[in-house]
Amino acid sequence: MKPVTAIEARAWPVARAAAVHRYGLAVHAGERRRLATAWLLLAVGALLAAGVFSVLLVAARTPAIGAMLPGVDFFRVALVVHVDLSVLVWFASCAGLLWSIAGTERWLGAAWIGWGLALLGSVALAAAPFVQYALPVMANYVPVLDGSVFIAGLVIVGSGFGLTALRALAVPAKVGTALAPEGALRFGLNTAAVAAAVALLALAWSAFAVPRELPARAYYEMLFWGPGHVAQFCWSLIMLVAWLWLASLTGARVPLSPRVMALLFAIGLASVFATPVIYLAWDVTSVEFQRLFTWQMRFGGGLAIVPVTAAIALALFASRSVSLDAKDKPLRAALIASVLLFAAGGLIGFLIRGSDVRIPAHYHGSIVGVTLALMGLIYALLPRLGFAAPASRAAAWQPWVYGGGQLLHIVGLVWSGGYGVQRKVAGAEQVLRTPGEIAGMGLMGLGGLIAVIGGLLFVIVVLRALKPNPDAATRASARRGEVDTRARSRRGEAA
Repeated sequence: MKPVTAIEARAWPVARAAAVHRYGLAVHAGERRRLATAWLLLAVGALLAAGVFSVLLVAARTPAIGAMLPGVDFFRVALVVHVDLSVLVWFASCAGLLWSIAGTERWLGAAWIGWGLALLGSVALAAAPFVQYALPVMANYVPVLDGSVFIAGLVIVGSGFGLTALRALAVPAKVGTALAPEGALRFGLNTAAVAAAVALLALAWSAFAVPRELPARAYYEMLFWGPGHVAQFCWSLIMLVAWLWLASLTGARVPLSPRVMALLFAIGLASVFATPVIYLAWDVTSVEFQRLFTWQMRFGGGLAIVPVTAAIALALFASRSVSLDAKDKPLRAALIASVLLFAAGGLIGFLIRGSDVRIPAHYHGSIVGVTLALMGLIYALLPRLGFAAPASRAAAWQPWVYGGGQLLHIVGLVWSGGYGVQRKVAGAEQVLRTPGEIAGMGLMGLGGLIAVIGGLLFVIVVLRALKPNPDAATRASARRGEVDTRARSRRGEAA
């Protein structure tokens, strides 16, 4: 029997009773494409800079080299910058990329200002360790260097992200009353923008309410606790958009109609609106305040993710025999790895007891799940933005290397957490006594090293693909136009 091709797979349903819905967004030529390209370059640049700081993390632990680095505790300094660039700036830039694609031509001046602020703030974050010594504070969600340069960088990045999110809400593209698959994805990105706006509101509220005289660790922990939890809803909703798009591009037919997906996006957003209630009911310094946000994310976050994950898993299983082109293999690998890592992170969350390293295992799995989905989507968007499509073996293996390394990393953390190894300590501070503790943290370190290699491999693959290829973008736009024309024709016949 000859293998099923990617083209033939487009006509092959996941389930006999399910209609075929191809989720995706048109990438229009002109200013919006240039804006989307700018956000893509910022996202990749943030990962590249984060990779440099991951190398500096190793250098800081090397006796001969560590003494030449600035500051007293450059390991934690580099760790702070690495985390903020590889999570905060990376996620915000990918959100800006998708909002630019899904948006309209209106208020593009404001959109470019938002991008410029994000770029300026990112440069300040990366430069801060070398121009001003500041105390590294390992706060949850947003670790900081408690100095004016780094804080100014965070404020500028946040301002750029906030302006971008508010523009996405103020001048959104029409979803459409018929709610086609493209409209469902636009609706999903709109819900992500709402979550981002609520997170920024929570940040402003916390900045007003948290006493500034608190010690730095307690101050930043309380400052970012509320907005940090709410921001996870924004990243998760964007991940769901990426999952649907990647599934359709790789021949996996998700058995969820656009109307059902719109409902699930709304359900995924619903818990966010408990945020002002929590702020009004409890003092930001209270234990109850922290506990309620934990419950908001633990129980509200999975309301939409669980059914979508199940549908994606069903679609992937049903399309397992589909033969893919070289350019589609990285997309499928990224989708599968993303679902597995995000599911692992969610399950680990139910194992948390106390304050051991199972907590970072939980959020590493979740964060990496989002990151892998966005990596796959960037591979898919490169030819649509006028660049070459990554089709090398390195591109196909990169999600497995990165995802596999992160899986080993979190397994090592869960293993060590079972022995009570505490979080946010390193070296001798960990007090590893038994062979099991040492083995678990050793596995964690090995996985982390493999994941760093996978992350740098992603940057290399993307940089190699950043060659102007206008024919690819033209063909992608033409194909999308044909799909839109056929969809309008079917709607006219139905009417």
